Amino acid sequence: MSHAKFAWILGAILLIGGVVAFRYARPPAEALAGAPEDVRAGEVWDSRLPDLAGRFQPLAQWRGKVVVLNFWAPWCPPCRNEIPGFVQLQNRHGAAGLQFVGVALDDPDKVAAFVDTHGVNYPTLLGGDAGAALSRTAGNRLGGLPYTVVFDRRGKAVATLTGGVAEARMQAIVESLL
Repeated sequence: MSHAKFAWILGAILLIGGVVAFRYARPPAEALAGAPEDVRAGEVWDSRLPDLAGRFQPLAQWRGKVVVLNFWAPWCPPCRNEIPGFVQLQNRHGAAGLQFVGVALDDPDKVAAFVDTHGVNYPTLLGGDAGAALSRTAGNRLGGLPYTVVFDRRGKAVATLTGGVAEARMQAIVESLL
């Protein structure tokens, strides 16, 4: 075997090993998220984004509720997996003051189709570049999706999560705030 072929095979093995090590040795997704103190809550509450009808909605309209602000996209598998649980939680706890708000980072037509098909029962705002910037303002240092911030009734960020969130995990977070 030539030295070049050996070097190429060794490089491929090291690359695969590095990917496997990164996948299984890294901390859980929540540990990778920005901490609640990284959230510039005042700037988040001052933000306005368009809804699916094109009307700008101020996030401040939901202050006083327990707000779960979720940044997502229809093409994102973990996003698609967590949304049915969010729909259930909105149904279960909406009357008690829970408000999910989705900020979708994709083409408006694709977002609207997803929302209709999956029965999303909470406000969905269209993010675009402003949504990506808002995600960073909300503490998303990694820029990953999905990214979720939970605010208490006073408007203070109490949890940030990067990656898909199971319904039971979100239930445990919001129940203590309602």
